[in-house]
Amino acid sequence: MHKTLMGILGLVLALPAPTSARAQDYRDLHRAVDAAIVSDIARDRQAERDARRQPYASPGYGRIETATAARNACAAKAREEAGPGTKVLGRIAASTMSTGWEVEGEVGPFDGRRSVPFVCSVRNGSVSGIMLQPDD
Repeated sequence: MHKTLMGILGLVLALPAPTSARAQDYRDLHRAVDAAIVSDIARDRQAERDARRQPYASPGYGRIETATAARNACAAKAREEAGPGTKVLGRIAASTMSTGWEVEGEVGPFDGRRSVPFVCSVRNGSVSGIMLQPDD
């Protein structure tokens, strides 16, 4: 956003002061800059609204509506949080709650030497939080 905006702004500032022949072109360019700014603001606001609706949505899983989908999404999120080279160890358990699931499992190796338990919450169709417990 900023590079595009700065490029357009630099172009506007580099132009000579408008004369009667160039006044229309200058106004058109000014409108284009205004439109670019408004477009960037609208895109940023939409991204903020989307983030509030699904703050921790796991890409590729869409809405999470089953225990299996909850286990898969939480496993992916736990591997992502634990870092490269980690994998899920053993069985992942999903417990039903009123608005979703609580998922527990273990990922490893963590720091190249041990496994780490995790707890993940799925609420209203998306991953709402994950906690790795490296000190356990």
